[in-house]
Amino acid sequence: MNFLTIGHRGLMGVEPENTLRSFVAAEQAGLDVIELDLHLSKDGALVVMHDADVDRTTDGTGPIAEQTLAELRALDAGRGERVPVFEEVLDAVRSPLQAEIKDVQAARALAEVLHARALVDRVEVSSFHDEAIAEIARLVPGVRTALIGSRYGTDVVDRAVAAGAATVCLNIRRLTLEIVELARAKDLRIIGWVVNTQDQLRLVRALGLDGATTDLPEIKRTGRFTA
Repeated sequence: MNFLTIGHRGLMGVEPENTLRSFVAAEQAGLDVIELDLHLSKDGALVVMHDADVDRTTDGTGPIAEQTLAELRALDAGRGERVPVFEEVLDAVRSPLQAEIKDVQAARALAEVLHARALVDRVEVSSFHDEAIAEIARLVPGVRTALIGSRYGTDVVDRAVAAGAATVCLNIRRLTLEIVELARAKDLRIIGWVVNTQDQLRLVRALGLDGATTDLPEIKRTGRFTA
């Protein structure tokens, strides 16, 4: 199996995260998959942004959920980029996508787009929240899902299985061989994040992971040779 490299919020080590500029850069750099984050605006648009508020990544302030899409569009998301919606990303790049959802409401909105545009084969849906994974799987039969773990233990494997996820995306700072072996015993795919150095890349390759989420294009260039 090929070792997958996943562009974290596009190519956020080089371009403003979660912008069309960042996603295009990730595709041009040859990343296998592009990861992005979804929130709902006040008027129900699937907005591409990591945080629940706009303060860190734009020149605005306040929660996304309290602003309309038009208000969010007026913000500078870095280098003159505008806050995109999910549908724009689908049109801007052709790469497979990993879309992280924050809650059940976002799962329902995403399900509508997945059905309307027949995206089951192109989009994998990820979340830290078991109930969001279970909901998207219920609404979109056959969709690939991934449970994300940051501060996790061995329970992350059973949680993924219970939610119907085929993949676990795990913070490499807590990753152990025991967890890898448990995940393999349940036939789960394992992605490590965030991998930005050669030492980190060697670690995930030594553990036999299926791929790495990275901020940097160099990981794609060297990943195939590192074992």
